[in-house]
Amino acid sequence: MKKIKFVYWQGRDFWLGYLQDYPDFMSQGETLQELQENLKDIYDEIRQNHIPLVTKVGELAVA
Repeated sequence: MKKIKFVYWQGRDFWLGYLQDYPDFMSQGETLQELQENLKDIYDEIRQNHIPLVTKVGELAVA
């Protein structure tokens, strides 16, 4: 099973978050578990190329 990182926080009424590698796609849930399920759905949509123009986060080595 592959693991992916996500960033999340608790807002006033909802849990909010996004996939660390895809910060443009934010989601929410009434519970942390619901947020995680919503983020899994987003990840599946990205993997299946159903979402166009997906930006990605890269890493550079600098001196």
